[in-house]
Amino acid sequence: MKASPGARSWIAAGVRHELLTRALPALRHDMAAPVSVIRMALLMLKRQIGAPVVDAVVCEERVALIDNQVSELVEGIRSLRDWELATTDDGITRSALVAQCVGLMRAAFDMHGVELAVDAALEPQADETRWPQGAALRYLVLGGLGYLHDGASEAGTIRIEADGGNALRLSALPRESAGASPVLDAHRAPRALAIDAIALQSLAEDLGYTVALERDSVRFPLAPG
Repeated sequence: MKASPGARSWIAAGVRHELLTRALPALRHDMAAPVSVIRMALLMLKRQIGAPVVDAVVCEERVALIDNQVSELVEGIRSLRDWELATTDDGITRSALVAQCVGLMRAAFDMHGVELAVDAALEPQADETRWPQGAALRYLVLGGLGYLHDGASEAGTIRIEADGGNALRLSALPRESAGASPVLDAHRAPRALAIDAIALQSLAEDLGYTVALERDSVRFPLAPG
């Protein structure tokens, strides 16, 4: 039975939820790090205040550090809005999009023995084009990474490349050495919520993008349509 439009939207929403769940460890780390620094700075500030002689310069330095970390924490909390598709954003450059997604997933992929390699052409450039719908593009790139990670069990590297001036190509490359270690095999236990071709296509269609899928590659333009 063919899925109704409403059902397809629910499928896409489920894929987005799974991708956000995978990115959450990195998001939590980014927001927890300033809290740890703030707690340490407050402890040192209390000790300084309780000392027989208070060093005003040192106290000012601790307060400045706390203020800086609070700003980073607030920025991290505000960045959660970037995941809301209903929120109007200012778009995103291709290099920033790739850098954000790689930053979110690199640690998890490293644990699974998969390297994320970014082509030099995706380094930040002056006067880069800003593509609309930054939140949608973030989900799409993460979906492509998840598709290659979940589907190509022998992949040792996922390479992200510029494809012309307005698209991205993600490719899974095999491991150089034959076989995986028992630790990597354990990390590659089958997932009930693997990102397969149907899941990625449903996500792309719901977001308004087209993707070209192969077993070991994903290509999509950065403009919807």
